[in-house]
This record gives sequence, structure tokens and C-alpha cells, in this order.
Amino acid sequence: MPDSFPILSVVETRVLATLVEKQRTVPDTYPMSLNALAAGCNQKTSRNPVLELGESDILQAIDSLKEARLVSEVSGSRVPRFAHQFERVLGVPTQASALITVLMLRGPQTAGELRLNCERLHKFADISSVEAFLEELASRAEGGLVLELPRLPGARENRWTHLLSGQPAIEQAPASASGSRSEIEELRTRVAALESEVGELRAALERVLAA
Repeated sequence: MPDSFPILSVVETRVLATLVEKQRTVPDTYPMSLNALAAGCNQKTSRNPVLELGESDILQAIDSLKEARLVSEVSGSRVPRFAHQFERVLGVPTQASALITVLMLRGPQTAGELRLNCERLHKFADISSVEAFLEELASRAEGGLVLELPRLPGARENRWTHLLSGQPAIEQAPASASGSRSEIEELRTRVAALESEVGELRAALERVLAA
């Protein structure tokens, strides 16, 4: 992530991502009022984690985002309304911002999950196009905005996460998992030894019966 870019809190991340999402999904209500923004931040669906933010929490986050030039207040209305400057400040295209936004709203996901969950923000032709944008975001010269996480035990695909809230805590396999794998290997070795012994006994018995 660029050194000049601030590390966003959970609330700041949610506010910014909600503004980006609602601009594309409900453009008639954008720029957003505080009430509409609160409703979007506190949605029970398409959110991980689910939050219960008060207006004071959101206003405090907006003030911080204003300082970072990521959010601006739009004049000309009796009710204050807010807009994001996400793509302009970070210098990313709309396809890339859709991916980052969904990661900010829903947490780490695979490329396949991102393609599905991004559909209302941007329709990607296939998973390979999602992967191409993710790799571009991860390898930016000015600092990566996403990171590919180590594959979890039993998972078929790697997940991706955003870096706007700093480096993530890498999930480790449960301690019992490695123990379970070693126990399985031990059982396999014992079964193979027993099968070998049974085979030798069967051959000896056949020789006795043939004599």
C-alpha cells in the first residue's frame, strides 16, 4: 500500500466501501445522506462483519476520510450529502475498485467468489479477468492494495484480502490439524504393515496346503 495512504479503521473502511457500492447499485440516492449511509453501513446482508454503527461513529469516520481526501461533502442540498473520491485518490479503474470494495465489505474471498459478489458493481467476463486485476493491484509499483493469502487446509483456491486497513493477520491451521494428519499417516503405515504380514501368512499357508 502507498506509504502516504492512511491505514483505515474498520468503521472508515465500511463507510468508504458503502459509498462506492451505493454509487453503482442505487445511483439515484448518491451522493448519500447520513441516514442512507448509516443504513448501508449497518446492512445485515453482504457484510462481514455485520456492524451496528451510530451516526456519531460514521461522522467521525467521515471527518478522517475527508482529511485523507477520500470523501467530500457535497453542497447544494438542505441535508448534508457525501461522495467518495476512491478511484481518483488511489488511481485505480472502476473494475479494480469494485474488487477492493467487495473485499472491504465482505472480507477475504477467492477470485470465483469475487466475480459473483461483484456482479452488481462490475460484471467480469470470467475468473481469469478477476485474477488479472487482482494481480495488477497486488504488484503496483507504488504499493499493493490487495494480497493473496496462503491457502487454508482443505481449500482448493487461495483467497484475497485488501490492504487498506493494514497487513492482515494470517490465519494459521489449527494445531489439531497437523496432529490429525500425522495420526492418519501413522495409521496408514500400520495398515500397510499388517497387510504385508497377512500376505506373508497367506503365502506360507498355501505352501503348507500344497505340500
